[in-house]
Amino acid sequence: MSEHDKKSSSGLDGLLENPFGGENTNHITGQDNKPERLFDTLTKENQEKALNLKKQIDPENYQSITEYGTEAQSKLHEFSHSMLEHVQKNDTGEIGSILEDLMKKLEEVNPNELKPEKRGVLSRMFGKISNSINEMLSRYQKTGAQIDRISVKLDNYKSALTKDNDLLQQVFDKNKEYFDALNIYIAAGEVKREELETELIPDLKQKAEQSGSQMDVQEVNDMMQFAERLDKRVHDLKLSRQLTTQSAPQIRLIQNTNQALVEKIQSSILTAIPLWKNQIAIALTLIRQRHAMEAQKQVSQTTNDLLLKNSEMLKTNSTETAKENERGLVDIETLKQTQENLLTTIEETITIQTEGREKRHQAEKELMNMEDELKTKLLEFK
Repeated sequence: MSEHDKKSSSGLDGLLENPFGGENTNHITGQDNKPERLFDTLTKENQEKALNLKKQIDPENYQSITEYGTEAQSKLHEFSHSMLEHVQKNDTGEIGSILEDLMKKLEEVNPNELKPEKRGVLSRMFGKISNSINEMLSRYQKTGAQIDRISVKLDNYKSALTKDNDLLQQVFDKNKEYFDALNIYIAAGEVKREELETELIPDLKQKAEQSGSQMDVQEVNDMMQFAERLDKRVHDLKLSRQLTTQSAPQIRLIQNTNQALVEKIQSSILTAIPLWKNQIAIALTLIRQRHAMEAQKQVSQTTNDLLLKNSEMLKTNSTETAKENERGLVDIETLKQTQENLLTTIEETITIQTEGREKRHQAEKELMNMEDELKTKLLEFK
């Protein structure tokens, strides 16, 4: 027998050891094996327990029916109350709000904002785009820190839900013990009822018919009333057993809901959040690479433009220098023009000299005339 079976058997024995909630009484009677009875569905061990319980149902004890199975029903009531308290305390609504908060935080940083935009001016690209990326990175880091705090809360809830499921498993096992115990109580009651109807009551009727005593007749009536009350008591126990039957799927439903939340939380912590962080990190890396590529492109373009301009300048300078090297120190045309200018200058000089000479001769004549005229006037004055 496994450790679990031992514990289950021990718990079951505890529920069966005091069927009347008071002192046990023994009343040994026979047993009748009848097919299709609950008793026949029990294991050999539980059948023996049912027979022991049947022996304790004493028709002479008026309170035996009232107290029969009350111990198990009382424990079942306590169990149902504790399960209700557990369900009330186990409020999973906050987990839903935390998961919604997580989704909002994940949506705050939109990767579409990191898509490339057309930028024409180099300063604008290195200025505003750089600032935009820094703002995006700052916002991502802030949101990432908030998500990390949410992850801690979710992890705590995950641990709490796992513990709850372990506790609910214990509750489920305890519920099964109640179910098995009630089956044994019911089987014992049914066997006892069968014994009353097939053995005790017929014997008492025969005795009353033979004796004709009113007391014997009363004893028959009392036994029939006892059988009827036992039947009602067994019915009550069947209702209690139905509660345990309904509790089992309810417990499993709570466990399944808890497990679904645990898996959802685990998926969020281990999959959604890391994936989101990876995608944002990749997007930021790619856009930085794109900006670096744009910068390199601008540098390359500037270098090419500079090389092209320098080559054009070199071509111009080289051509002009070559032309100057092929020219003489003085161009022929310049010499011709200089020669013409010189000849013209000489001719003009000769002309000017001739005219000057003639003007001087004329002036000399005029001076001589003026001198003669002056002498004449002076002579006349004397």
